[in-house]
Amino acid sequence: MIGYTTLGTNDLSAAAAFYDALLAELGAKRFLETDRLIAWAVAPGQPMFAVCTPWDGNSATPGNGNMVALAAGSEEGVRKLHARALELGATDEGAPGERMQGFYGGYFRDPDGNKLVAFTMG
Repeated sequence: MIGYTTLGTNDLSAAAAFYDALLAELGAKRFLETDRLIAWAVAPGQPMFAVCTPWDGNSATPGNGNMVALAAGSEEGVRKLHARALELGATDEGAPGERMQGFYGGYFRDPDGNKLVAFTMG
């Protein structure tokens, strides 16, 4: 259902370094790159994750209530991805744990302040 998701950044090269390392943990590589956007994917035809500088030239700001969920595959995958994000400079928004029956997630904000969750269900 989702083709891609995009988060804004004010420093494309710093965001690229953060997400190159973080998304490698999920097997993703750069799939598309322009002077203001970089997108990663696991394989062609699969959903992509992208960061970009805003088209209108204004500063990127994190949205209130916006969040991107990264499927980590297992509780161990959630713990590993959450820890890696923090190692790369993310801030903790909620340590990995069960949030409701069948949902296990760890929340963090990237260096631009965008909120993400590494999760698994089942």
